[in-house]
Amino acid sequence: MIKKILVPTDFSEQAENALRVAADIARKHGSEINLLHMLELPMLLVDGATGGSKSDLPEAIFFMKLAHQKFEKMMNAPFLEGIEVHETAEFDGAFEGIMDYTEKYQADLIVMGSQGATGLQELLIGSNTEKVVRNSKVPVLVIKRRHEAFTVKKFVYATNFKEENHNAFKQAFKFAKNNDVKLHMLYVNTPNNFRTTHEIEARMKAFMDKEPECTDYKLNIYNDESVEKGILHFADSVGSKLVGIGTHGRSGLAHFLNGSLSEGLVNHAQRPVITFKI
Repeated sequence: MIKKILVPTDFSEQAENALRVAADIARKHGSEINLLHMLELPMLLVDGATGGSKSDLPEAIFFMKLAHQKFEKMMNAPFLEGIEVHETAEFDGAFEGIMDYTEKYQADLIVMGSQGATGLQELLIGSNTEKVVRNSKVPVLVIKRRHEAFTVKKFVYATNFKEENHNAFKQAFKFAKNNDVKLHMLYVNTPNNFRTTHEIEARMKAFMDKEPECTDYKLNIYNDESVEKGILHFADSVGSKLVGIGTHGRSGLAHFLNGSLSEGLVNHAQRPVITFKI
């Protein structure tokens, strides 16, 4: 079950879109939400501090009060009614702070907002979000646009069905089961890394034979010119509002599947994307 949801926020429209989705998930699971805002002071101010902590600086106190004012306004939003919401503002680098707090808070899911077309480098709090997606030990759900009601009936999870992907698959299967959605497992076959149907089906069977507890899913093979396009086109064909992939901490999304899927999937997919650590 999803008990704790972490929502990093910069109080932007994109952050609110993520919070709305987090609220829908929290209401379904009886989860609590923790809003996290990282305050990064200019190094000039930090270096100029003598004694005490940087939170004692007048500038730090001002920004902390401002953050709490914004938190108060956000937490009074009608869509959060009836949900347990906590606020946290801390002084740290954005990526480091989110990673540290995910462990401290024991979050089960991170929900983050994205501007979409401008790519991961412009996600919510800049390039730090790409690092979160790449390194998070818990699933990260990336939200592009506003959802009046976040309901998912079909979930496309793309994988290459290699041995190293069992951990990510287990997380994806658990997510699908907990949210009562149909899981469509997908292998994208491309010209540059072509495999026969027989080869792919044999790989799928060998992979799933090691997951005997996973029973409610559908296996799919889709041919396209690239893995990224295949995932998006297949999701459109089955009417899936959510796609999922596994990520490698050591080399990021570029190492996914055939080595050809870059951050482009998260950049270009208008539907939500959820990532799981391999």
